[in-house]
Amino acid sequence: MSNHASLFKSWVPEWLVKVGIGMVLLPLLALFGLFTSNVSATAGYYGIEPIDVQYSTIVYYAALASWYSLEQRFFNNLPAKQYFIINVILLMITCYVSYFTHSSFVFFLTRFLQGIFTGGINSICLTLIFRKLSTERSREIGYSIFYGMLVCSSPLVMLLASLIIEYSDYQSLYQALIFMILPGSVLLMCMMKDVRLAKKFPLYQLDWSSFVYYILILCLFGYILIYGQRNYWLESMYIWACLGAILLLLPLFIFRQLSLKRPFINLAVFKYSNFRIGAALLIPFYICRGSLNITSNYFDVVLGMDPIHVSELMLANMVGVIISVFISSRLILMKKPMRMIWLSGFAFLLLFHGWMYFLFATQADASTFILPLIVQGLGAGTLMTPIILFTVSSVPAAIGASASMAGILFRFIGFTMSMAMITSFRLFSKSTHQEDFRNQITSLSPVALERLKGYELAMESHGIAKDQAVKIANSLLSKAVDKQMMLRYAMDYYSIICWVIVGVMLLISLYPYLSQTVLNVKSRQPAPY
Repeated sequence: MSNHASLFKSWVPEWLVKVGIGMVLLPLLALFGLFTSNVSATAGYYGIEPIDVQYSTIVYYAALASWYSLEQRFFNNLPAKQYFIINVILLMITCYVSYFTHSSFVFFLTRFLQGIFTGGINSICLTLIFRKLSTERSREIGYSIFYGMLVCSSPLVMLLASLIIEYSDYQSLYQALIFMILPGSVLLMCMMKDVRLAKKFPLYQLDWSSFVYYILILCLFGYILIYGQRNYWLESMYIWACLGAILLLLPLFIFRQLSLKRPFINLAVFKYSNFRIGAALLIPFYICRGSLNITSNYFDVVLGMDPIHVSELMLANMVGVIISVFISSRLILMKKPMRMIWLSGFAFLLLFHGWMYFLFATQADASTFILPLIVQGLGAGTLMTPIILFTVSSVPAAIGASASMAGILFRFIGFTMSMAMITSFRLFSKSTHQEDFRNQITSLSPVALERLKGYELAMESHGIAKDQAVKIANSLLSKAVDKQMMLRYAMDYYSIICWVIVGVMLLISLYPYLSQTVLNVKSRQPAPY
């Protein structure tokens, strides 16, 4: 195994290596959520709908999840420095192309390629990190820091993108990405020797067929969940076509894995019950984590906060994550029961959702939400690393790579389901509450008449003509109704999530075999996504 001296040039100090790797990883983590944090700006720039921007993130994640197996083959075939340079150059080309194009097709294509090249760079950086961490304590801290960075990246990306769009234009996001990636990449290239990190493995018998099956299944699955509600589910021929394609491709993929000597993903990982438990828990975790987007939408739509102030407020969530990842890593090193750690994490998430349910109002002070956001971060940070470590530790080391890949799959499913549930529930809730408000607010309603009269008088007091005041009053009443519908939607969704969390906690409490898995991080490195 290569050590620091053989991987990096003799003049390179230890601290500079850490700085270089961190400068490369941070912008790559930003690339994942850069566009979903500014959906309206992205949709307007490419002339697509907001739901299409959401699906572009699914395509990006699907590329990350499906490239993992083949990426290891390419990684083992080339010296690390060459492989790193190739991925960085190709990633920057995709950013450069995205900077100039307004084509929606090119946008989706570059997002797919960015997922592949980002995975390659992340893989090298994490290999460099974990080759230097030999003890269980150091590797556990490494896991916690990496997955903590993953969770923390969302509020940081939101703030960065908001600042760039506020003081520049949308295209500047790509310029910022290139300028963020370039310094760390150049520094790391200058420090690295041209050596291999693994024994060379020839690029023959690459399982491209399984890769194509896998990526198509993930993209079709994402399409059904994201576009299903808008297309009225099974009333749409597109949804039927996607379902038919999945039903055809999935058996072909499974049969191929069972028949290959070196499968794309070893399905034997699903024979281990604790692996199934850990993988299944990733789904409700990501669903609960994704509901935080509703809080940020509430700040924007109901409280009328601008994107920069919303981003600054969401930084409180990052504080909770930082605190909890170190506490959870300490609990794991102390061999505390996994059941206790999981119940604590989900209890924090339950407290957050219940707390926010009662805080949702048309008027509120921003400082009121700081503590709940910290609590949400405590829950996310407490759960992320322990669940993933438990999952990959539940299988023998020989099939650990397949366990990591399957873990990425379930994270993809949880992320996609969260996005789909929010989108579908928003449309359903809007239609439901819109009908209720339509029945209650009519021209004969005393409440509506009183509110309209108040708006008209307020406008006239500012010197606005009566006919204009009436139009503005009607517009203000419509906005007030929209705010109320947003409130009802947020409260209904959070109440459902509370019941989901209660159900998960009951299952964790009652399941008898959690203590049979001993966490082992000595022979493993985290999946780079």
